Amino acid sequence: MTILEVVNVSRDVTWLPWAVQYFFLVGLSVAGFLVSVPGLALGARSQRGFAKNALIGALACGLVAPVALLADLHQPGRFWRFYANPNLGSWMAWGAFFIPCYVAGLLAYAWAALRGDLAAAGQGDDLVSRLRRLIAMGGTPSPRLTKIFAGWTVVFGLLILLYTGMETMVVKARPLWNTPVLPLQFAATAFTGAVGLTLLIARLRGDATLAADAVAARWMTAALLSTIALGLVWYALGAVGLSETHARALESVAGHRAWQVTAVWAGAATALPLLLLWLRPPGWAWLVGLLGLHAAWMFRWTVFIGGQTVPKTGAGLYVYQLPLGHDGLLGIAGSLGLWLFVFVLITTLLPDATAARSRAALAPAE
Repeated sequence: MTILEVVNVSRDVTWLPWAVQYFFLVGLSVAGFLVSVPGLALGARSQRGFAKNALIGALACGLVAPVALLADLHQPGRFWRFYANPNLGSWMAWGAFFIPCYVAGLLAYAWAALRGDLAAAGQGDDLVSRLRRLIAMGGTPSPRLTKIFAGWTVVFGLLILLYTGMETMVVKARPLWNTPVLPLQFAATAFTGAVGLTLLIARLRGDATLAADAVAARWMTAALLSTIALGLVWYALGAVGLSETHARALESVAGHRAWQVTAVWAGAATALPLLLLWLRPPGWAWLVGLLGLHAAWMFRWTVFIGGQTVPKTGAGLYVYQLPLGHDGLLGIAGSLGLWLFVFVLITTLLPDATAARSRAALAPAE
């Protein structure tokens, strides 16, 4: 009788949920900004209402995402080493330069695009109105400045999408990450989440209109179809054997039931919103928005946390349990709370559509 003893070593994840939060928030920010450009910088009036809400989501996510990234460094003071000792052969090091350029451009673009709205809303004598006038700096529409700042931010926004995908893809030790389609999947799911967030913001601010819903439906349909197409390409490249990296990635997870369930779940999370967009039942926008956000977050959680549960050697999967502390559930809740604070701050300065309609109705009486 031969006895074969197999010993496997369980390892903790090194990319914590903070990384998931960063990739989720920065993806939503860039995608939200990009879908706002036609309505705010290129003069597409039919998309202006949708674009404003998309920009609000982009601002809130763009301001919170760097905080999650700093938290993921375990010791936030380490960030300055990216600048003091830059390693220009690393995508992560390049990201340290792309992020501040993108956030600065996003703030400048938002100021140029929305200063007219701020000035119009700042006609009172209360503190918020005075603050609106101060930020607006006269409130004269600045289409040229909006286009200039939009061009700057488009460049660095696309670089953000590129570096976040490449930073993960270059890790050859993890077959599930080392696939050329991954950066495109990050981008497609970012648009899915950003449009979903825009739909939710429109409902919360009272900006829901048929025109804005139609614009959101077109963007969401394109994002979902792209996500499904890229998923099929990823699977086909591995199943047929046209790509060695995709074949190894598929082989690393194909035999595990947990990953089979995840694949079905992912398919449902993209197919169900498409069905709702086709049927358009009452309340469809809320549900499509939530499902879009869920699909974007789930993809990143599956790639980062799920990908680290696949052992480099040995059989089975590592067991991961979400901690309750700052490196787990508390950290996720904290980043959500910070996002809500920033969102409330932004929307306090920018009046919602209900307030604008009320001022318009009172204007003749005055």
